[in-house]
Amino acid sequence: MESFACENRIAPGQNLFDFIVQKRLRYGIIPLQADWKEVSHAPLCVPLPPAGLSGGGPRPGPAGPFYRRNRAAFAPFDPVQPEDFFTEEGQAERLAEELGWAEVGRSFRFLLVQPRHPGKIIGALGFNEIVRGAFQSCFVSYKIDAALWGRGYGSAAIRYGTGWAFRVLGLHRAEANVMPRNAASLRAAEKAGYRPEGLARRYLNINGVWEDHIHMVKLNEEEFHA
Repeated sequence: MESFACENRIAPGQNLFDFIVQKRLRYGIIPLQADWKEVSHAPLCVPLPPAGLSGGGPRPGPAGPFYRRNRAAFAPFDPVQPEDFFTEEGQAERLAEELGWAEVGRSFRFLLVQPRHPGKIIGALGFNEIVRGAFQSCFVSYKIDAALWGRGYGSAAIRYGTGWAFRVLGLHRAEANVMPRNAASLRAAEKAGYRPEGLARRYLNINGVWEDHIHMVKLNEEEFHA
């Protein structure tokens, strides 16, 4: 089982996403539980990020085993990744890069765990390519361990995470692009309140093929009731 040093603790009642962003952690560990708005049990451990690329090289990134374990399952729906993406060093470098993006408000990424197995990453959730100005939108990415597909983890992560992005980041719109044959991903987005707005033909290069994607969108409905 993956493990990390635990040096940050969230008090009961504190919002998880807010805590991670305010602490400027390079990644956040979010427990998949019924009520994500508050921590209703004992103080939760949020691991510190790797130290970075100085002082003897990067420390291991926590998501490496997750991506290696699911490499074959994710391959039909993902762009081709270089081999170092699946290494501890590659993940540590990626986390360091993502910290810079978070600091300028370009993107935020969270890793998911189950409360009873806090050392094992079972998913990832990202709010990427945030655009301000007249657009106020982002692209949402999400992955769940293949062994847990069909249990509602993906839709729960998307639903609460999108609510956080609307409430805290003040976004107007969240977008997810899903291949038509990725039925599980489409169901997860739909259950989280996303709706199709059309087909983007030959939108992304997946394994050397330009694949069509369904454009799934969720609007910040709170804006219309303010």
